[in-house]
Amino acid sequence: MPFCKSCSAPLPPYAAQCEYCGVNNDVNLRGIHDYTVTRPVTERPCPLCKIPLETIDIQSDGHFYIERCPSCMGLFFDPGELNALLDKSVYHVYRIDQKKLWHMTLTENRSPARSRAYITCPVCGGLMNRVNFGARSGVVVDQCKDGIWLDNGALRRLLEWRKAGGQLLHEKIMSERKRREAKERERKQSGRFSGNTAGCFPYSSSINYNNGEITLTPLATAAAKAIWRLFA
Repeated sequence: MPFCKSCSAPLPPYAAQCEYCGVNNDVNLRGIHDYTVTRPVTERPCPLCKIPLETIDIQSDGHFYIERCPSCMGLFFDPGELNALLDKSVYHVYRIDQKKLWHMTLTENRSPARSRAYITCPVCGGLMNRVNFGARSGVVVDQCKDGIWLDNGALRRLLEWRKAGGQLLHEKIMSERKRREAKERERKQSGRFSGNTAGCFPYSSSINYNNGEITLTPLATAAAKAIWRLFA
């Protein structure tokens, strides 16, 4: 259980702000990774606090740079960095703990919502999309083509989600979805071909097939006679 850096009071599950003194704690990385501030602040602004983000080096198998707000402790990941960090931090998970995943979802639903629903990307300045990260993670992230923003505490939740087999569950659900979509495409393709059989023979409705003999219907016979008179 993490404790407040100011008053040492225990923090609520997955919470970043102390209920006793109100201090915002960095629960994303403390106790998970060692890190150092390695470079001066960047020109990218925090989407919540509007102050420059600082670049930190997470000491995980060498150098791993991400950006963090020194005030709200939110994290910004360039494309591919978040999944790479999760892969480096949690591995050798072979079972899905449905009970823990369900508990995480309920805990997230009871947590207070962020005051602003949409934020601007630190890179492009456009509004980011609010999306659920994976199946039953209970974590909503801000995402656009230039990266992902995590509020303080979200990274710790995603690490716990991975440990509970959340990534395995997500891959299982996605695999089943792809299987259903492929089956639906195959069904539609089969129906299109079977429905167009008559279209291969545009005059088939004017032709009768009886014991291998081909005869014209009365309408087709009349049409043929009319054409014959025109050219006779």
